[in-house]
Amino acid sequence: MTRETKQRTARLFALHEFVRAYFTKADWFRVAYLTDNVDLIEDHPRLLRSLDFRDDDYDGNSLQVLSKLIGEGTSNLTELERYVDSRKASLSRYAPVASAFVSTVQTRQPERVVTFAPDVFSIPDKPVESNMLSVMMPFEGRFAGTYTAIRNVCARLGIDCRRADDIWDNSILIQDVFDLIFTSRAVITDFTDRNPNVFYETGVAHTLGKIVIPITQSVSDIPFDLRHHRALTYLPNSEGLTKLETDLEKKLSKVFA
Repeated sequence: MTRETKQRTARLFALHEFVRAYFTKADWFRVAYLTDNVDLIEDHPRLLRSLDFRDDDYDGNSLQVLSKLIGEGTSNLTELERYVDSRKASLSRYAPVASAFVSTVQTRQPERVVTFAPDVFSIPDKPVESNMLSVMMPFEGRFAGTYTAIRNVCARLGIDCRRADDIWDNSILIQDVFDLIFTSRAVITDFTDRNPNVFYETGVAHTLGKIVIPITQSVSDIPFDLRHHRALTYLPNSEGLTKLETDLEKKLSKVFA
């Protein structure tokens, strides 16, 4: 093997290290167009499929295709290196920032995590408060008894209870709802009457990995996909609210143990 061949092989392997770790379908098609080798990518029987499913043979398929791309023209190796350098520069602009584990469902951080950067909310510079419960419910007078029942339970258990009141009229304050959910250990959501704001807030809570405790006056108000969460049902009368307090106390005493 000549010195030139060795150098070429070393450059190929260096490219492959990045490609197998970071390349997407879009990247493969971009380099295909850059090197005028679209057919090679589209017609390969396993490359894109093994990428999609992260099959064991993706490592070999990607190296094989890179080798063929480089062999198709003398300038392709330089073109590929230039493209990979641009991708590295792009990735460096989005380098990981300081992160915090905010899930209260998981007891420890899993091996695979998703980093997200919302454009509607700002990530608050606040810790999760282990003793805080937030309540998401329609802000109407007829839910006053429900909220009082929840606060009664929290008072007995020594839990800090806070409610996201009707602040949706001012979009600036939607951030306050996000902050409240973000910093809470658990979130009670009242699905009664299928209130769209409560649905939205429940989605935020689930995305943040929060312990969500659904309650409702009618099970039919809970989306079908969430019924496995076993919502606490209650009637909005004295007897029903007393039962809600009893059920909630059993639930919250375990969650905040």
